[in-house]
Amino acid sequence: MKTGRRTVAAATLVGALGLSVLNAPAAQAADTGITVSDIVINKGKPIVVGTTKTVEPPISFNIALPSGYSTSDPSRYDAYPFLYRGAITTAADTGESFIQPGSYTCYETDSKHARCEGNLYIDPHPSQEHVDSNSDATTWKVGVALRLWKADGGLKTGELETRSATVQLKRAAKVTTNATPEPVSKGKPITVTGKLTRANWSTKKYDAYSGRTVSLQFRAKGTDTYKTVKKATTSSTGGLKTTVTASVDGYYRWVYYGNSTTGVATSAADYVEVG
Repeated sequence: MKTGRRTVAAATLVGALGLSVLNAPAAQAADTGITVSDIVINKGKPIVVGTTKTVEPPISFNIALPSGYSTSDPSRYDAYPFLYRGAITTAADTGESFIQPGSYTCYETDSKHARCEGNLYIDPHPSQEHVDSNSDATTWKVGVALRLWKADGGLKTGELETRSATVQLKRAAKVTTNATPEPVSKGKPITVTGKLTRANWSTKKYDAYSGRTVSLQFRAKGTDTYKTVKKATTSSTGGLKTTVTASVDGYYRWVYYGNSTTGVATSAADYVEVG
């Protein structure tokens, strides 16, 4: 449950910070005195992105303000975490390899502190340059943008801070399942096929994913738990094929457990009645 008065809601869908004060050498950047702490991105889990759908992973963080600033006047300060690759100033200035919040809302806990919640905004469309190459499926660094504003609305000072935290971005995968024949006699073979593909961020299509170990799982009718009954390796076209012996009615599905660059994929289940 959220507590405290809502103090600021910010929408930041532009591709870059675009403020030269934030891109100045560290020795020249003035300390804002703002502290951002307890940053949590996507609940500590990897972020999986496909080819077309916008992804908005949750974020949360705390803000502490310097002397002379209060949560009662949110127009005087701005602070939020973001993801980047390469040099932090280059990413923030150009918007390339740079992912920031789509929106966030802060709730004051007292006059100097606020708890903030929101979402990052990741659009795989080529124009956004968020994930426009498969090399983006890697470890991203966490940075923080901090700004103080004058009473007249002009920028007083700003800075970028690096953090030790990282976030893994992964390419989405898909897998299908088809079990035949349906129905089947008890003791007879069931052939289970499928195909594993994963997002190609360069072409914005799903390509065959070869040489991957995928688990075939089965859940008997009337039960809640899937169990792995076999494993298979995908062909050069991403194809999967194996056979099992029919015993009881139930559901078959393929599960790929992912790797450092690719997310988990679970197919829809295919029901087979055993006569």
